[in-house]
Amino acid sequence: MRNPLIPGFHPDPSIVRVGDDYYLATSSFEYLPGIPIFHSTELETFDLLTHVAVRDGQLNLTEVTTGGGAWAPTIRHHEGRFWLVVSDMLGGRGTILFTAERPEGPWSDGTVLDVLGIDPDIAWDDEGTCYVTMSGFLLDEEHNLTHLGITQVSLDPDTGSPTSDVRRLWSGTGGMFPEAPHLYHVGDWWYLMIAEGGTERGHSISIARARSPRGPFEPGPNNPLVTARGTDRPVQNTGHGDLVQGPDGAWTVVLLGTRPRSMTRAFAPMGRETFCSPVTWGADGWPSIEPVRLDARHPAIERHMGFPDDRPASLDGFDGEIVAVRQFPAQVADLEARPGWARLTGHGAGMDAPRPDFIGVRQCTEACALEVRLDPRHGVGGLSMRYDETFHYDVEVGGSVVTATMHIASIRQSWTHRRKDTGDVRLRIVADPPATSSFGATCDRLLAQMFDDGAWVTLASFDGRYLSSDVCESFTGRVIGPYARSGHIDVATIDYTGQDIQR
Repeated sequence: MRNPLIPGFHPDPSIVRVGDDYYLATSSFEYLPGIPIFHSTELETFDLLTHVAVRDGQLNLTEVTTGGGAWAPTIRHHEGRFWLVVSDMLGGRGTILFTAERPEGPWSDGTVLDVLGIDPDIAWDDEGTCYVTMSGFLLDEEHNLTHLGITQVSLDPDTGSPTSDVRRLWSGTGGMFPEAPHLYHVGDWWYLMIAEGGTERGHSISIARARSPRGPFEPGPNNPLVTARGTDRPVQNTGHGDLVQGPDGAWTVVLLGTRPRSMTRAFAPMGRETFCSPVTWGADGWPSIEPVRLDARHPAIERHMGFPDDRPASLDGFDGEIVAVRQFPAQVADLEARPGWARLTGHGAGMDAPRPDFIGVRQCTEACALEVRLDPRHGVGGLSMRYDETFHYDVEVGGSVVTATMHIASIRQSWTHRRKDTGDVRLRIVADPPATSSFGATCDRLLAQMFDDGAWVTLASFDGRYLSSDVCESFTGRVIGPYARSGHIDVATIDYTGQDIQR
């Protein structure tokens, strides 16, 4: 199996099979466009098909806190229609149900469901009753939240109104924070698969079953079905999965995991990615999941994005995964102001802003270099590797001075270089991982570079652990691209090259 199935930060995968086609959705948090949907016909190679949230109002990300936004979608197909339910969290709209006649959209504006929880699942029984199962909460009169474990309501999907009281279902084997429930009707049983243990090193998947989607559920005899805790496997934090049957009839789980490096497998620069693993069903009707393994293949990646003026300008490069923070890329990049370029106009705050004037792509290989060619003559800006507004690595051009700055929460460290040529500038950030994870407490070195006087000049070399999900405590991953602080910066090209490291 190909692993990671979808590299770069793409956590909380959910998958549905419709005929010979497979559609997979992942979380996108504060980035737009939101909720990417990938397509495959063989369950091996997935290509980005579309995003659900491509218009204002579908998600309310403008004021969401860091780590908020689109959490843990579930995608399903029922009665000829696609359904996707997702949590828009920490200042967003709440739990939203989107629908579409075709997976490529257009998707609806979304119906807000009258439920309180995260990681919602949607399922229907043979009588047509709709069930939303979630990691539920209780809100008291003083607005204090209590986690209830896995809960469920019957629901009218057209109005979003519950048609039953909240039911508390099975909440796992005792691991912290049971979440990510999915219901499946297989044979005579309803299976409830959940994640528990937290989305960090204790993450795992467990399962129970009942004769009814409402329970009562009995736990499986071999829980957890999969976990990497206490192991030295290269894929850690495995959990939050969804089951699907492959073209050959065999079953697979898609799930999240991380690729940490260092002696203690402590730092995952790309955050949580989508992996897969084979599933087998025993004679007793219980599934088993194999440990998640890395693919032995490590192809190099080269991606180029330009804005040629001989055809309509577009931000669809890099397989369509150009993103912006709490706004759409088209709101940041003006493709008409200067033919052949993308113009970013700064508003004075740089990458510390909740909505920076920035467009970026996910780091999707362990070793990588992202290069931009800019015209900075009418502004201040440059290239940034971002985890959030407090953790980022910037290479900024202002006149003849280029400054690399590492932002680690409240700590700042800068290095400057005066360039000889004050015209267009080439900048790049390089992630250089060690060849082995056996020794050393880091995941990679991050090099901030500029091309000057015919050669690449390294302004700074920094420990990459400070831009990892483990240090930042982030649900996302590294996103790299150009930004503007003030005035305007014109972008000619964005180039990504990368290679995973053989383990």
